[in-house]
Amino acid sequence: FAVLAWQVAFLVIARDPMRFRSMMPVTFLEKFPYVVGIVVLFLQGRAPSQMLLTGSLDFVLGILFVAAFIVTRKQTAAQSASSNPSAVHANA
Repeated sequence: FAVLAWQVAFLVIARDPMRFRSMMPVTFLEKFPYVVGIVVLFLQGRAPSQMLLTGSLDFVLGILFVAAFIVTRKQTAAQSASSNPSAVHANA
């Protein structure tokens, strides 16, 4: 059930990334250790090559979450600057 719960969490985050930005680092912890584990097991000859496909998909999704985290940081900074005009003048 935990795997299904994470998939639902990913969908919730994707629907409103600005609101759920604080959950994004947790997604890194879900995606990247799986990728590392699959690669290690494959290199040891303990995982079939098909598992690399699932690992590579999780790697791509993890990279997309990192990109979304970076982009939303910029948007968050821009929104806070526009909602607080005195901060803009203080930085100028």
